Amino acid sequence: MGKTIAQKIFEKHLVDTPFPNTYVLKLDRVFCHEITTPIAINDLVERNKDKVFDNTKIKAVIDHVTPAKDSKTAEQGKILRDWANRNQIKDFFDIGANGVCHAIFPEKGFVRPGFTVIMGDSHTCTHGAFGAFAAGVGTTDLEVGILKGVCSFREPKTIKFVLNGKLKEGVYAKDVILHLISKIGVNGATNCVVEFTGPVVDNFDMEERMTVCNMAVEAGATSGICYPDMKTVDYLWEFIKDDYKTKEDALADYSQWRSDDDADFEKVITLDLSDLQPVCTFGYKPDQVKTVKDMAGTKVNQVYIGSCTNGRISDLRVAAKVLKGHHLAEGVRGIVSPATPKIYKMALEEGIIATFMEAGFCVTNPTCGACLGMSNGILAEGEVCASTTNRNFNGRMGKGGMVHLMSPATAAATAIAGTITNSEIYK
Repeated sequence: MGKTIAQKIFEKHLVDTPFPNTYVLKLDRVFCHEITTPIAINDLVERNKDKVFDNTKIKAVIDHVTPAKDSKTAEQGKILRDWANRNQIKDFFDIGANGVCHAIFPEKGFVRPGFTVIMGDSHTCTHGAFGAFAAGVGTTDLEVGILKGVCSFREPKTIKFVLNGKLKEGVYAKDVILHLISKIGVNGATNCVVEFTGPVVDNFDMEERMTVCNMAVEAGATSGICYPDMKTVDYLWEFIKDDYKTKEDALADYSQWRSDDDADFEKVITLDLSDLQPVCTFGYKPDQVKTVKDMAGTKVNQVYIGSCTNGRISDLRVAAKVLKGHHLAEGVRGIVSPATPKIYKMALEEGIIATFMEAGFCVTNPTCGACLGMSNGILAEGEVCASTTNRNFNGRMGKGGMVHLMSPATAAATAIAGTITNSEIYK
């Protein structure tokens, strides 16, 4: 019997099996940010274990509330900052150099095929786009990871999506993942790894694959994974060029991180997405999805473009193309947050920031703040936001607010119309 990519990664990283169905794995990366990590840091300090297993494999960033909005968030940043200094964490990204964690870490080349990655953040599954096993964990697991460089997991079951066909113009990776979540539900992949395969995924660039893997957790998945290919190699080449003589050599090495044809899957779901239309959420669950056409006319108060799901340069380019020559509808607030300083700089150089500003958008620094309702775009009770983020839970972006998740193209069109609108109107 063949093996899945997750089983192969587990096998290579296995340290111990202390209990049945419990696998202790060696970690290649431990990612940290200022919301969840300070709790782990403080506990380690109290236990006189203020040290790290390897300061080159731990990467840290202040990204959720940046700059700090009050004394509490300033203290969280200080705890992370001081810890990084004490332990000489080389790759620590402070204010001015920081970006949204799941955008800046791949951008820096920190994730490679076959890696094991943890973080105290549920959307760590984003990094599976590179053929890695990447999972969000709780405080105790994060502490152990920081201190010992290991983490325990159950044996992974794998659900495989085979996505056939060719997407229509105006349909994007965000539409794809929302559609898939609606098919299996928010608990449909609980305790499973989800593989995204097929022609649709093959045609995706790395940023689109990150979008799809980012929201695997919204179906309950531990991790989402795409198979590495030449696009993966091209994305990573500036970071790996000293490790391989040619890109073909890198691809040959990375090709080991694919599931075998005869691997045992929990479930295989094959879909033809040729007729998929742009979609968005309704209600307060990510699996509550309708076509944009069915939601057309729904009034919004705010449009938010950014986050670890859709704040990358390709997302901003798509939104700017729709916005060019148009302006926000009267009474609608527009906020855009490029996910990293590099993306911000590229958007400036390409005139994308100017397009957003001419359309009436507020352009903010890279931050997660609005997505989890902490800063830079919180909703008032009864307000509605069209958002490119990943969660529409009740109160997610502000108590009593409603969030409709959608692609950057749909969000941009909605900003112009003031109601949920298909981007094809503004071609």
